[in-house]
Amino acid sequence: MYVRPAAAAAAAFLGFTLTLLGGTASYAATGPGSGATTGTGTGTVRAALGGPVVYAHRGASAYAPENTLDAIDLAMQMGFPWVENDVQRTKDGVLVVIHDDTLARTTDVEQRFPGRAPWKVKDFTWAEISRLDAGSWFGDEYAGASVPSLRQYLDRVQRNQQRLLLEIKKPELYPGIEEQTLKVLDEAGWLDERHVTKRLVVQSFSADSVRIVHGLRPDLVTAFLGTPTVADLPRYAEFTDRINPWHTTISADWVAAVHALLGAHGKAMEVDTWIVDDAATARKVQAMGVDGIITNAPDVVQEAVGGF
Repeated sequence: MYVRPAAAAAAAFLGFTLTLLGGTASYAATGPGSGATTGTGTGTVRAALGGPVVYAHRGASAYAPENTLDAIDLAMQMGFPWVENDVQRTKDGVLVVIHDDTLARTTDVEQRFPGRAPWKVKDFTWAEISRLDAGSWFGDEYAGASVPSLRQYLDRVQRNQQRLLLEIKKPELYPGIEEQTLKVLDEAGWLDERHVTKRLVVQSFSADSVRIVHGLRPDLVTAFLGTPTVADLPRYAEFTDRINPWHTTISADWVAAVHALLGAHGKAMEVDTWIVDDAATARKVQAMGVDGIITNAPDVVQEAVGGF
């Protein structure tokens, strides 16, 4: 289990301190258009505070069912202000927070709707999905946890005073999901200056999706999930601020090549790597110079690298 009082207390203190300072050491903290240039953004603050930013992947998902309100509440209780989630769309057009494009792995949909294989998210209404149990698969203590709508999720993150790394999942399945996601963010109060500059990053594995988001809201911090070649990096820098790769695909030289470029807002580009759940790998990517680590076990990573 995650019981690591010293690590959690240190993370909570740093999170509280950074809130008082008006942000985090992430790229979002300084905000688009602040005039920062290479060497004046994340790296300086990260070095001063002792480690990369730690993002709780799908919430504290090593210890609670992923992408549920329980998982983000637990991340908050553990002292981690940044949470990551995945957004998809129901048959009747409601945005929901779930990773897979099928409901089978993380809910009881097969028992409730046995004749509707392959149980795709896009084939079920919000009313149907909201009745599913999204917690029992993880543990009896989470029985009855539900798949949250994006609006419910945003409201809880706001209540917890957390920050959000939002992934638009499989946009090819959901035409127009970029515009709709921005609409829900706006309705929930997440597109004001404070949220946009300090508390929100939007990412996707789809370069087209990231490009669309940047075009619709040029003030938003965006990230591309993947590992472009060094030769291709300048093309991504035109519409994104971060490149977020799988940790097995990177080297110190590649990270340095990303940092050498100015992103869409004229600042040094950043690297947040995933999914790192063990101390040895966390220290390895820290030595490569990454700006952030996305993890299911944020306490393990924080303890290993002194992150925040």
